[in-house]
Amino acid sequence: MVVKGTDVDALINEDVVAEYRDRGYWRSPRLFDRETTALLRRAHERLWSGDFDHPIPSQYGPPRDEPDAAAVRQQCNAFWLNDDIRAVTTSPLLGAIGARLMDVDEVRLWHDQAVTKPGVGAGGAAVTAGNIGWHQDYGHWQCSSSTNMCTAWIALQDTDLGNGAMRTIVGSHRWGLLEDSANFGKKDLAGLKARLSKQDISGAWIDEPCLLREGEVSFHHCLTLHGSGPNLSDTARLCLISHMMPGDTGYRRSPQYHPNMLFLGPDARPGQPFAGPYFPVMWPRDRTAPPPTAGGPA
Repeated sequence: MVVKGTDVDALINEDVVAEYRDRGYWRSPRLFDRETTALLRRAHERLWSGDFDHPIPSQYGPPRDEPDAAAVRQQCNAFWLNDDIRAVTTSPLLGAIGARLMDVDEVRLWHDQAVTKPGVGAGGAAVTAGNIGWHQDYGHWQCSSSTNMCTAWIALQDTDLGNGAMRTIVGSHRWGLLEDSANFGKKDLAGLKARLSKQDISGAWIDEPCLLREGEVSFHHCLTLHGSGPNLSDTARLCLISHMMPGDTGYRRSPQYHPNMLFLGPDARPGQPFAGPYFPVMWPRDRTAPPPTAGGPA
């Protein structure tokens, strides 16, 4: 599953951590081999067709298969439904990398996503249904006590601007939480840029495509602005996403609702931890275990 020779201590050196902290994201070499990415593409197919390993859908509801639609299909907490997805999005490999980038001792999963961006063909540049608006992940997560959260975006095929690669605004995590940055479902990238860039930001708006080969992973800070345009290929662009948080992350009172708040019950109190089986520990699985290397569990 893990590419042979992957060693987290060797991979995440001081230069990598400095790049992540300066630019707000970092692109890994290939972490998952082709056998694994093929398995995960099949897991996508099973997920959208309703072939589940477990019968209870997440609090987001069951996924809907709309093969002819141009809109992005997103299933949060896909790990509830498919064991192959669970093995990757909750893997200690991602958790160990996240721990080093966030500089924490324990990492839990906040939630995962399986995302399909349908292909609209070379003539579909004006089709915006597959766009993902410029947003900060934390813009959607303000009930969380930590802004030190990290997202791993796993490419299940070669991904570039032609098939709707993620685009990041370099260094935007240093701008703090922007007003109205919860824009995942919005489509007007130009309009969102005009509105967000008028706020009190320090530095230029540097729109950089996150180009990944199959099995590579990008890691970005929860305040890094990112979005994506249409998939102009003839095949769907598939990815898995693992949103990670420090192990001591708790509830923060906020007027913004998030489905994860359901697991805190009707009397949630500030600081109450997001813990338990809904938020599995990714790292360390065993506090005495060494970082994962090729051949270990993933």
